[in-house]
Amino acid sequence: MLLRTLKKFALIVLVVVIWQNWGRIENFVNPPPANVAQSYSQAKVVMYATEWCGYCKQTRRFLDSQGIPFKEYDIEKSEEGRKAYEALGGRGIPLIDVNGTLIRGFAPEEILAALE
Repeated sequence: MLLRTLKKFALIVLVVVIWQNWGRIENFVNPPPANVAQSYSQAKVVMYATEWCGYCKQTRRFLDSQGIPFKEYDIEKSEEGRKAYEALGGRGIPLIDVNGTLIRGFAPEEILAALE
């Protein structure tokens, strides 16, 4: 009985870990073309987010799947991140700064356009 419960628990944990890291897994299995990854590596992307936000998770997955390096500030845990977020006008998460262009919410097309 205990072994069956542990197996179910381990399976649930595995599913959660895979779900949280899907963008990285997808990027590993199907990496973006070298010229795209090269241009993205030069970009400065900063995301202001929280741990619990669903749109923040989607944005993380998208950035990871595209091979776009980014710095992230959790505005609930980082005083520095909170101050920067407020200085940029705040108002919703995620707030993504792509080379000086501010993008609010989960907007993959806007992120890619700002990287051009």
